[in-house]
Amino acid sequence: MIHKVEITNWFKKLQDDICHQLEVLDGESTFIEDKWLRPEGGGGRSRAIKDGAIIEKGGVNFSAVEGSMPAHVLKVLHVDVDKEQSLQFYATGVSIVLHPRSPMTPIIHMNVRYFELSNGIWWFGGGIDLTPHYVNDALASDFHSHLKKVCDSCDPTYYNKFKNWADDYFFISHRNETRGIGGIFFDRLNATSGLAKNELWTFVQNVGESFVPLYSHQVQQTQELPYGENEKKWQLLRRGRYVEFNLVLDRGTKFGLQTNGRTESILMSMPPHADWEYAHQVDEDSREKDTLFKLRKGIDWIK
Repeated sequence: MIHKVEITNWFKKLQDDICHQLEVLDGESTFIEDKWLRPEGGGGRSRAIKDGAIIEKGGVNFSAVEGSMPAHVLKVLHVDVDKEQSLQFYATGVSIVLHPRSPMTPIIHMNVRYFELSNGIWWFGGGIDLTPHYVNDALASDFHSHLKKVCDSCDPTYYNKFKNWADDYFFISHRNETRGIGGIFFDRLNATSGLAKNELWTFVQNVGESFVPLYSHQVQQTQELPYGENEKKWQLLRRGRYVEFNLVLDRGTKFGLQTNGRTESILMSMPPHADWEYAHQVDEDSREKDTLFKLRKGIDWIK
């Protein structure tokens, strides 16, 4: 059975490979690395890129942290244990957010992770989602079609299940809109899924390796599209929605802060600039209006 050491080493290599490929894709900027240690156990490598030709700000983070699991976090994770039982946890993974310079190119996020407790409980989690400032139906279809192939290679039921999960997870309830066009999201994948741990690990690896091809295609199709002041203003407003989701609703952000994670790394997902405008209204028959109409659950992007 796959061991946490092997999983951890593969995640480190994934970070290395993705950073190299993104530097090639951007062609102008490079990553800086910040290694850190967590006093309670473990640490990580935070890598940031900014002011690139394509990527205005981005982060590709690796972490492997461990220590005592606080009782209130176990409750949030719905792990039933004896009140007197002391559990240790180990969590490792790679998390990525890229904010592009062009408002015609989408924001992208990916996370792949592994978690285990000292009582033998373990699971995998992760996903990829896309947040276009302007929704392009063809590119949304390309994105979801690629993810479906990744899912189908492991289990033909995964895409619909994880696509719906992403729609529900990346939903800004106080705005009644999705963060973007979704993607896939999964959590607590373990032996109860009917697949062996090694099979689930292969699926998580396939998800991780799909990141650069997915985003490269989006960049290649959008980087030369023209834009002006109106599009940049809209980009800042949509980044504001991104901030709202991450700070108010994202469980990963909350878990990191509750377990004394490294704040700089956790909040690396924030855009370089964002805006909020009181009671902003979009024009009828505009691209902005069309995008807002498509920020909803249940759209079949592959049709």
